[in-house]
Amino acid sequence: QVQLVESGGGLVQAGASLRLSCAASGRSFSSYGMDWYRQAPGKEREFVARISWSGGIPHYADSVKGRFTISRDNPKNTVYLQMNSLKPEDTAIYYCRITGGAWGQGTQVTVSS
Repeated sequence: QVQLVESGGGLVQAGASLRLSCAASGRSFSSYGMDWYRQAPGKEREFVARISWSGGIPHYADSVKGRFTISRDNPKNTVYLQMNSLKPEDTAIYYCRITGGAWGQGTQVTVSS
């Protein structure tokens, strides 16, 4: 069973950048599509970005298009979320997920105005 561990969250000012990482255990990482989700206080968890097993044609929520980039490094069993031009409304716990499968424990991102 694949386990996921996110890192890279923190407290930043509006306009700054962060890169989140999600390290996966297990030998089948390259077979899975990978997602990033987020959950803001008092709100439901929402989809942020998805990348296929091959890394081709990622998909993004409209709210992050043009600012966030999802990528993966299969030899390192890691998926990334590069977040630029951060806004206070991006404040949330960010989770990685195997598409349709297991979740990580999340990493907090806080953007101050």
